[in-house]
Amino acid sequence: MTSPVARGACPRLSEPMQTGDGLLVRIVTAGPIPLDGFTRLCAIANEHGNGVMEISARGSLQVRGLTPLSAPLFAKDVASLDIELCEDVPVIANPLQGDPAALLDADALAALLRRSIAETGLVLAPKVSVVVDGAGRLHLDTLAADIRLRAVSTATGSRIHIAFAGDAASATPLGLATPDAAVEVVIDLLAAIAALGPEARATDLVRSQGTDGIRAILRTHLEAACRLPSRPRAESIALHRLKDGACALGLGLAFGHVRADALIELMDIATANGAVWVRPAPHRALLLGPLTEARAVATRKAAETLGFFVESRDLRRRIVACPGAPSCASGLIAARAIAAQLAGHLPTALGIVHISGCAKGCAHPGSAPLTIVGTSQGCGLVRDGTARDTPETCVTADDLAATVNRFTKTREAALA
Repeated sequence: MTSPVARGACPRLSEPMQTGDGLLVRIVTAGPIPLDGFTRLCAIANEHGNGVMEISARGSLQVRGLTPLSAPLFAKDVASLDIELCEDVPVIANPLQGDPAALLDADALAALLRRSIAETGLVLAPKVSVVVDGAGRLHLDTLAADIRLRAVSTATGSRIHIAFAGDAASATPLGLATPDAAVEVVIDLLAAIAALGPEARATDLVRSQGTDGIRAILRTHLEAACRLPSRPRAESIALHRLKDGACALGLGLAFGHVRADALIELMDIATANGAVWVRPAPHRALLLGPLTEARAVATRKAAETLGFFVESRDLRRRIVACPGAPSCASGLIAARAIAAQLAGHLPTALGIVHISGCAKGCAHPGSAPLTIVGTSQGCGLVRDGTARDTPETCVTADDLAATVNRFTKTREAALA
């Protein structure tokens, strides 16, 4: 195992990242995980780390509190599990297995892409990623990626819409291709990115070549394609019908983290109710299946008692919080503790609240109606901005709830 990676890189299983509570490892899974394998993963997170596990906004698993001695042992134990991992270029597919709305098997195409990318031996920046969207209900429109593939239905059959550099709203469309041709296009695009250097991303290729230049690089003919229409937000926390008549249950993690012991207990309950797989999902969610509707309802009730979010309208979901201090070495405020403190006091009219331990804003890089950011003077408040913006005022954590309440009233009056 190499030395801990610097901040800004990706903390992989073989390259943990130093944080305030020890070393952090991020695990990108390549498909559904057998429940017994996931239970074992939670147990070794307890054994080798501090027992805190997270699901990121992109659906990656994170294990905290490892040490220079325990991290190699953790990696060795994970390698022995029946879990398919994506340790190289992250190729992210729709998380709902057996979705009747899907136009293709996104997991199968993603697996083919992973093998094809590995065979090239390309040296790519750690954050380069590919999204494979089978057009199911749990789409991946909000996930930014260097290359985006999305199944679409055309007059001549299903095709893959290929876009470049961004999320569904911002990525540049390149064209339509068959699934086989789409794999060739991805390889050509990644090779062009790699040719710019080991830290290059898709945006660098856009700047150097332009859209027309990128299309000229591609050996495979692409049918013309325009930007795809936006879709309603994908909601993971729900009961999802599957092709075979069974269900998958979507649950949320409170502010993105949970104790490994709680996950182990949840896996025991899910197993007793007939589930066989679990899968992390974007927006800090977890899917369990397959389940009958009655067993899914029973599992959901038990999950609620363990502290998981079971309703999409849970007001606590409007709070996006990073670990903050002391878990993160950069954190200047205890972001998750503040999130729990504020959860019962946020007015319904207030939208997303971002609580960031520092100005980096890792948990929510975009703008929010209210951002609470850690500063040397305390909790800084930013209206309609990001953690990188200059706060208009700073208060102590004890005064935060009252200040947020005043802010909300002022905002409501301005919008009236």
